[in-house]
Parts: sequence; C-alpha cells; structure tokens
Amino acid sequence: MTPHLVEVKAMTHPGVNYGAVGVRVRLGRILRDGKAVIFAFDHGFEHGPKDFPEDRVAARNIIQQVVDAGVDAIMLLPGMARLTHDIWAGRTALIVKLTSKTELRPESSIYLQTRLATVEDAVALGADAVAATVYWGSEHESEMMENWMIIKEEAEAYGMPALQLAYPRGSHFKNWYDPEVVMYGVRAAIEVGADLIKTYYTGSRETFAKVVEMAQGIPVVMSGGAVRDRPVDFLTDLSNVIAAGGSGVAVGRNVFRAKDIKSMARAVMAVVHEGLSPEEAAKRFNLE
Repeated sequence: MTPHLVEVKAMTHPGVNYGAVGVRVRLGRILRDGKAVIFAFDHGFEHGPKDFPEDRVAARNIIQQVVDAGVDAIMLLPGMARLTHDIWAGRTALIVKLTSKTELRPESSIYLQTRLATVEDAVALGADAVAATVYWGSEHESEMMENWMIIKEEAEAYGMPALQLAYPRGSHFKNWYDPEVVMYGVRAAIEVGADLIKTYYTGSRETFAKVVEMAQGIPVVMSGGAVRDRPVDFLTDLSNVIAAGGSGVAVGRNVFRAKDIKSMARAVMAVVHEGLSPEEAAKRFNLE
C-alpha cells in the first residue's frame, strides 16, 4: 500500500463510500450523453517525432484546436497537462495518463508501460479521470497488473474514474486485433475494475458488438489507431463502433494528422453525438 493511499484513507469516514459518487459524477463529465470523444495525445512520448508532420510539432497549437472543436475530454501525460492547463482548464474534461513508455527502450521491454505519476498528482492537476495501459498477454503483464491495481485503489479513494487501455500485445501474438483476443483483454479489464475501457477496433460492427457485450455494461471506446488513408474511412470505423453499442473513441493521429484538425475533430463529434453517417459528416466539414 502506498503512503499516498494511507493518508487518503485516514481522511475518509468509516462506512461511507463517497468515492463511488465521485466516480459517477466525474465519469458523467466525460460521457455526457453516454458517449465521448476523447482526444488522446501521448504520442510525443510514446512514438517520438516521427508521428508529427513538420508543421504539427507545436503541441499547444494542436491542443488548442481540439479544445476549440469541443471534444469531451483530452488524455494527456502529466507534463503536457501542466504545460497546457491554460488551454483546457474549464473547457473540457482532463484524463491524466499515469503510465507510458518510449520507443527508445530495448526490445526486451518494449511491451512494458512504466508508472510516471500517482493519482494524487492527477488530482493536483485538476483531473476528471486517470488512465493506465495494460498490455494483456505481454511478457510484463504481471508488473502492469500490479501497477493497475495500485492506481485503481488510489483512484477509488479519491472518487476518480480509472480508464484502462486494454491492449492485447506481445511478441507471441499473430494478430492484436483478433476479436477473440480483444474480447479477452476487455474481460480482463472489467475483472480488475476498469470504469472505462479503450481497446482496438476489431474490423466490423458484428465483431465489435461482441467486444461491447463482453464489457458487461462498462463503457468501451475505440482506439483511434494508425492514420487511415481517407477521413471517411476512419469515420466509417467509428460509425460501426457506435452502431455496435460502443461509447465513442479515444483518438489522436486520425485527428492531429488530418489536413484540418478542427474540422476532423468536429466530424468525429458529429458521428458520435449526432449519429451522422460518415458521408454526411465528411460533407458537412469539407473533409477530403
């Protein structure tokens, strides 16, 4: 048990579960109509400069545009949240991602996410939720599970929702997007208490419906993944996720690498919250 958690529990009233109320209240700020568009932006740390075109290096400009577009939440690492608080504060929900990795580390630990901060740090930043990745099936699964359980326990004490990036990933997998494998990762996520799950799109409405069913009522959002060739292709994937009962998307590259960042973000919002077809959304926002 961490010192942070001991202090928090010492301040609570025995037999009164205030934390459960806090989780519901904060989750409602993200899933305002039961669905959410989360702008995920940990790429600079996890992928490095290769993910950013030369005119997209300035993180503040990207975050300003997606906040102006009205996304429901942004998911940032603690350092970026600190550097950009004047942009997002009071305008959108903040999810602080507490684990990460770089691609500079040795191949032997590439499927390991390390804890960067505590739930208490996220509270200090004004967060509405915390997030952590577990690579289910990885050689380092046990370490990430232990980190997750610490984060989850701390989050409950603070009334903070915990989003799990439930990714089946490891050197032995032939296909990370196999529906059976993704379903297993989602089942594992709910077994360890995830309040919201981000996972891979399995390629069709029918298979993703099974992923949503496996979550047994816990909201599931699609991982935005690699950049699609055409905006409408990504919007089609997203439309299938919503039709399958999914709760939205946590998207990064398919927005910040789009020709028009703000228009792409607004198109994503229209598909998720208004139920526009991919073609209607692309036409409304002049996406090529």
